[in-house]
Amino acid sequence: MKHQTLLSGAAVLGSASASPAYHPSVQDGIAFAASGLVERALPANAPHGYVPQTNPCPSNTPSIRNATDLSSQEKDWLEVRRNATVQPMRDLLGRMNITGLDTNRYIDDNQNNASALPNIGIAFSGGGYRAMLNGAGHVQAWDSRTENSTNSGQLGGLLQSSTYIAGLSGGSWLVGSLYTNNFSSVSDILSYSGDGSSLWQFENSIFEGPDSGSIQILDSVDYYSSIRDSVENKQDAGFDTTLTDYWGRALSYQLINATGGGPEYTFSSIARQQWFQDGEAPLPLIVADGRAPGELLIASNTTVYTFNPWEMGSHDPTVFGFAPLQYVGTNFSAGSPIDNDRCVTGFDSASFVMGTSSSLFNQGLLLVNNSETSGAFQDALQSVLESALSAVGEADNDIADWVNPFYHYNNDTNPNAESRQLTLVDGGEDLQNIPLNPLIQPERAIDVIFAIDSSADTNETWPTADSGSGWPNGASLEATYRRSLNPIQNDTAFPSIPSVTTFANLGLNSRPTFFGCDSSNFTNASNIPPLIVYLPNAPYVYNSNVSTFDPAYNVTERDAIVLNGYYSATQANGTLGDNSWPTCVGCAILSRSLDRTGTEVPEVCSQCFQEYCWDGTIAQGPLSDYDPTYKVPDEEVSVTGGAGRLGAYGAVVVGLVVGIVNLI
Repeated sequence: MKHQTLLSGAAVLGSASASPAYHPSVQDGIAFAASGLVERALPANAPHGYVPQTNPCPSNTPSIRNATDLSSQEKDWLEVRRNATVQPMRDLLGRMNITGLDTNRYIDDNQNNASALPNIGIAFSGGGYRAMLNGAGHVQAWDSRTENSTNSGQLGGLLQSSTYIAGLSGGSWLVGSLYTNNFSSVSDILSYSGDGSSLWQFENSIFEGPDSGSIQILDSVDYYSSIRDSVENKQDAGFDTTLTDYWGRALSYQLINATGGGPEYTFSSIARQQWFQDGEAPLPLIVADGRAPGELLIASNTTVYTFNPWEMGSHDPTVFGFAPLQYVGTNFSAGSPIDNDRCVTGFDSASFVMGTSSSLFNQGLLLVNNSETSGAFQDALQSVLESALSAVGEADNDIADWVNPFYHYNNDTNPNAESRQLTLVDGGEDLQNIPLNPLIQPERAIDVIFAIDSSADTNETWPTADSGSGWPNGASLEATYRRSLNPIQNDTAFPSIPSVTTFANLGLNSRPTFFGCDSSNFTNASNIPPLIVYLPNAPYVYNSNVSTFDPAYNVTERDAIVLNGYYSATQANGTLGDNSWPTCVGCAILSRSLDRTGTEVPEVCSQCFQEYCWDGTIAQGPLSDYDPTYKVPDEEVSVTGGAGRLGAYGAVVVGLVVGIVNLI
């Protein structure tokens, strides 16, 4: 008899499920070590809040570097981080039952040469709160700090074994929130709903603002007024602002556990935290696209920009340069500050970085303003929008306006070389909704990428529970592959990816699939791309195909989407199929490393690759309808009390924005 879990109230915590292999379940709850949230990243721009500051430059004057190699900071950090991954990787692989290979001995034999060992990256796609929460379930499953995540069938420690973690749009909210809260665990964040925390509390939509009882102590009117004041103060200081400033500031109230959403917290300050310097977490990367006002973006003509705690810039041959993020508001020309004595700091507010990567959601603020709101709330919002749109037209309201550090830099190829402004937009607007670009760069030498795809590609209609719309279909992977065939990819290799029709007709969009398994298929032995472990969002125990533009979720639905992501990451704790998933994850992690060290591939890994690798089969013809059913029906979860979905403002947002974009 099917067991349907019913959720109706607050967050649920408790013991293990009755399943033979332990897995967290909502009916019994995920057992959290409620250790609370650690301190946030440095308030580097205090007491100035959101307003950038101009001060004397440091003695080592910042400059733009070319992208021929990694930065010296990243190289130095990598030595620390790669060594820190050795023991977690030893523990992880030792639990994966890779018969025919003594993984402990393999790690021990190569531990003095970390570059011989697997180099792991993780990528979280865009897709609003759906992407953030689905991604959070994967993080939780792969985090050894999650209780019981290192039991049989579990994959805890994969996060600790990884070197890089990238996010885009909704995925950037996950990555940005984890790191601006000092890499707190997902379990701690979900369980820390009391004591005044407003972190990941989505009952009130971002368009309404936090409850007055939270640490923010604001009603909706004061919420918008506070956001407006902080952005206008930035503008009064001489910096251009757009709607993205307002969007990012609003977003931070939900993602940064600080009063007012921590306007003084910068993304570059992560690099100054001791836990990060000690290599205790992967390197966070956030992706956005370059776009001139009115320009149409496609993967083959778009410059992809990456933010990390040290830098922002692009590996693409258009710009091919990186600027020091801490000083990115400075007026550079030809790679150097125009005035060597004056440098800007505080421009890289963490909220602005996350808002830039998700600027598509600016549309929501505009549409809420056109909804049936009234009174003081409407007046406050109207004031915000009038300020935001005074500098840009509504046709360009998805733009984030950065001071261009690449002014007169690489003039022959840089499309923004003559502009003082660098206009960036949501990282998924070029159809590459999974942030793979920074992870496939040859100088990072990543062996395997776990690509979590929370896109809403299918059917292009409003997703409702029990419908086939709102799921991924492989379009993002295909876009990155097609880009790899163009000069803008700068000869960066990528595995072959089939069309979305083949994805659907072979069912590759509903189960894990490996791409690029056989490294001998790549003609350039010095430029072999990572193996891609593709993990599409699918209904394991919950219909997580909520709309990208759903603005509010009660605690129980939030946790149900996270749980569904946990089941995706672990394939129902290794119980789906022939129970080989943990072993096959281990084989994917080791694949490139075994090639590099000349180690014979165990037979069990050959079997895994036969099961999970795309073998090149093409299945064209009529596109199959996609209406998935629960993969673990006995653990199906349903949520009562509504999800806060849509609500008074969200219905307007969804109804109009769905017509603007269907990718993310």
